[in-house]
Amino acid sequence: MITSRLTEVLAIDHPIMSAPMATVAGARLAEAVSRAGGFGLIGGGYGEREWLQEQLCQVDCSSIGVGFITWRLRQQPELLEMALDYGPKAILLSFGDMGDFAATIGASNCLLIAQVQSLADARVAAEAGADIIVAQGTEAGGHGAARATLPLVPAVVDAVGPIPVVAAGGIADGRGLAAALTLGAAGVLMGTRFYCSLESSAHDAAKNRIIAANGDDTIQSAVFDVLRGYDWPPPYKLRTLRNRLTERFDNKLDELRNAKQDQIERFEEGIAVGDYDVAAVIAGEALDLIDDTLSAGEIVTQTVAEAIVRLRHAPDFEISD
Repeated sequence: MITSRLTEVLAIDHPIMSAPMATVAGARLAEAVSRAGGFGLIGGGYGEREWLQEQLCQVDCSSIGVGFITWRLRQQPELLEMALDYGPKAILLSFGDMGDFAATIGASNCLLIAQVQSLADARVAAEAGADIIVAQGTEAGGHGAARATLPLVPAVVDAVGPIPVVAAGGIADGRGLAAALTLGAAGVLMGTRFYCSLESSAHDAAKNRIIAANGDDTIQSAVFDVLRGYDWPPPYKLRTLRNRLTERFDNKLDELRNAKQDQIERFEEGIAVGDYDVAAVIAGEALDLIDDTLSAGEIVTQTVAEAIVRLRHAPDFEISD
């Protein structure tokens, strides 16, 4: 077992969190991660109220968290109140100014987890009263910014201590957990690895694409945000697997906007039938480390076991005076 400030603050056994991936991280996945001793989060996504409420009704929320896209939540602030009514242990906010959300969460006796992509944002989150700060590197699947995980994590640790810092982006096994702990992080948040879990809501065809791909097959692009009509603010871009649409339109966004309706229809049809030559597979650079679909519990236990071995027996070098 590995204990840290993260396990103490969340009262969990293992310093592993699952990312609140929109539409993929539902109650089943969050509950499975928490049951295994980690901390699972439901993805609040883009404000699909009925879906979120359905997920919250399926689980004992006192053992899980809920994640929101901050700038989107500002358009539907009532969703935060609804989620808090179910008594989650924590709320994760990412991408945008938390503003008065921090006070609302704190007043509900709920932990605030702030995911940040820069040192400046980490300092703002600390001043806002974040209980846990996730430092997300550009290697992560989904939306992210430009900083890489390896230099960002220790910089955030130095800036916000003693607040526990969680590393995210490019982490999918025990080696990543061991590395994060060595950098001073109190744990890790993994998305793509849990995307390929039995409890994830992702389409099997999408999971198979991840298993077959490697990190070179990902791209940060605005193509799918344009198609979905999501006006993401800078500096955030969406990391996905490359496919026919990204290859055609990544450098031709104006052309995509002009042909938008036709492409939207193709995109939505691809989602419906699991055609990921046009639909998005949202995944990070840790693809190289994923070659199977496991239960969430197996992912947690295997990651911790491998990290313990790595930390106890660092391979291939010796230290001498």
